[in-house]
Amino acid sequence: MAESIIGPTSHYFYSQRLKLHYVDWGNGGKPLMIMVHGGRDHCRNWDWLALKFRRHYHVIAPDLRGHGDSDWAVGSPYAMIDYVVDLAQLISALGPQPLTLVGHSLGGAIVLQYTGVFPERVQRVVAIEGLGPPPAMISQAPAHERMANWVAAMQSLAQRKVREYASIEEALARMRAENPHLSLEQARHLTIHGTRRNENGTYSWKFDNYVRSASPYQFNINDAEEIWSRIQCPTLLLRGSESWTVDWEKYNRTRAFRHAKIVTIPNAGHWVHHDRLEETLAVMRDFLHV
Repeated sequence: MAESIIGPTSHYFYSQRLKLHYVDWGNGGKPLMIMVHGGRDHCRNWDWLALKFRRHYHVIAPDLRGHGDSDWAVGSPYAMIDYVVDLAQLISALGPQPLTLVGHSLGGAIVLQYTGVFPERVQRVVAIEGLGPPPAMISQAPAHERMANWVAAMQSLAQRKVREYASIEEALARMRAENPHLSLEQARHLTIHGTRRNENGTYSWKFDNYVRSASPYQFNINDAEEIWSRIQCPTLLLRGSESWTVDWEKYNRTRAFRHAKIVTIPNAGHWVHHDRLEETLAVMRDFLHV
């Protein structure tokens, strides 16, 4: 965060009785841009992009339910349908206005779902690594086995303790191990905003452990393609060349999009906008015409 500016302000809205948090980067007279983070992440992971786009947009970045400073959902499987209704509630709370959506990973999937369901609301959409799991990660086990495995996973999570780190430095080391592309400055910023200090002086990640759960229902490519095919606005699909995700075009994952620009950023992993910030900015600026 090299630029000397005032940071974003915190606000809240409600969805399904949950109090959900978002940050507002100001510039309310500009077109609205909502940036949605991925799983086990938080709204401040967008800060580097928000700093650049806040001159052209009114940038809003929510914490998904169970993440960051938003409420944890009691008894919720953290399903895609819940995340989409949360985004719809946020958009409704902010009021009707020109809308650009940007999402990463899970957030990318969320913004594509919303745009396909409400195509008239969105002017442009950017999904970074947001086309769902690669085929190898989709279980081919019978439905009853998947359900049994899910029940076992829920029982295991109920016994899982929140991990505690003795210091920010220890949590920082875990962050850097998760993504070796990060600079020390990036990793420290993400760690500071992604942890909370416990009463005993240790630090823990803010996300609810239950967000780790994977639905027993398979990723439904037919439903996804039906929704994606309804997207009417220009669409930018970004991925990293070194990501664990697959080449989407090789598996026909992009065939349903009508107006998609597909870009692979070299030497970037799953967190493309962190790993190659300037390259990501260049592609997005060209797409957004700013």
